[in-house]
Amino acid sequence: MVTSFGWFYWAMLSAIFAAMTAIFAKIGIEGVDSDLATLIRTAIIIVVLTAFVAYTGKWANPFTLSSKTWLFLGLSGLATGASWVCYFRALKIGTASDVAPVDKFSLVLVAVFAFAFLGERPSLRDWSGIAMVAGGVLVLAFKR
Repeated sequence: MVTSFGWFYWAMLSAIFAAMTAIFAKIGIEGVDSDLATLIRTAIIIVVLTAFVAYTGKWANPFTLSSKTWLFLGLSGLATGASWVCYFRALKIGTASDVAPVDKFSLVLVAVFAFAFLGERPSLRDWSGIAMVAGGVLVLAFKR
């Protein structure tokens, strides 16, 4: 089966921006409540994404979307918000180099959830890599 690797470019950019997020957030939350910092970040994201969608001509009437789309995008938004609140609180009290690797345990959970709920079937090679990530998170989390 031939697979396009166009996703890899975007995934690498996502990883780079996620790393920058951790560093910028750690610096930015000094002297600020982590929940307020999360709200400020969210407001900035809303403004930037609104401008981006408008500029690229991708605006569509969201009320024409299916109820299933609304449900799952809503659940995704709630999960994102909860993740951000937890992430910023962890950054507030921990070091970025400790928090970020544990946060990336989500990679392992995505693989497990995709297997259980989406019917995805990673190969033995994929599971080996996922297990190494899980092991790496444990090593970094319990380094003392």
